[in-house]
Amino acid sequence: MTKRYFATARTEIAPHLPARVERLLDLGCGEGATTAFIRSLRPVTWAGGVEIMADAGRMAETVCDRVWVGNIESMMPEAEIEPNSLDLILCLDVLEHLADPWSVVRRLSPLLRPSGRLIVSLPNIRNWKFIWRLLTRADFHYKDAGLLDRTHLRFFVRDTAIELATSGGLSLAFAGNAHPWPITDGRGLLSRLTFGALDDLMIKQFAIVAEKR
Repeated sequence: MTKRYFATARTEIAPHLPARVERLLDLGCGEGATTAFIRSLRPVTWAGGVEIMADAGRMAETVCDRVWVGNIESMMPEAEIEPNSLDLILCLDVLEHLADPWSVVRRLSPLLRPSGRLIVSLPNIRNWKFIWRLLTRADFHYKDAGLLDRTHLRFFVRDTAIELATSGGLSLAFAGNAHPWPITDGRGLLSRLTFGALDDLMIKQFAIVAEKR
């Protein structure tokens, strides 16, 4: 489970990538699989990664030009990166693990050049399964993975996820399901029948895209 988490490319972000990605920074880069995936799609000339797990960070060095190992809240990679120089910053399942993710977003947003994008993914605490367990079983027990991962320090719904991603002065470009349902999935059909009215109860993970304009 842990190995798969660090070595899996987040291919679902492909539709949200800016047309130009020459320089990028990936927070929580794991072993660099997502960076490698983006390099297969865009002519990346420089990629940086931040990873708290040392073993994964060493693996990421094979695909990243610079890897900082440690907690982003106690280091300053932005000191080595020119303002207005990045096309893309990724924060995929990272910010909910931080004590003050708003401060991190405000620190890193100035690194983006015009039309550069910040892509954030966050779990949705409003998901109906969590609400049902809370109401019927009083279940708020932390687990090893998932919505109640024991390392999650912050919890978000759509509005607060948007507030976080845009807290550095960026403009909202997209907010929705990180893993859209096909029409053959019951949730996809229900979403269409209700014109999206129930989406926030069914979505497990939000994708928020903020852009520098």
